Amino acid sequence: MLVLARKKGESIMIGDNIEIVILGSEGDTIRVGISAPKQVEVYRKEIYQNIQESNKEATANKISPLNLSKLLKRTK
Repeated sequence: MLVLARKKGESIMIGDNIEIVILGSEGDTIRVGISAPKQVEVYRKEIYQNIQESNKEATANKISPLNLSKLLKRTK
């Protein structure tokens, strides 16, 4: 892990097109601005983890076409 000290208004660059700017701090809270291309998804970690878990659940519950046809025949 890289650890950097930054002051309000200072930035960190990730590659050529992602900039993280320190906007300010209040107590234990730090405000951070992120400038990235639209195709780069940026999430808070807890949201990202929820998305990953939902994706795993969705793929685990996948219904094959064969099983789907059996289910449809039962409902008729």
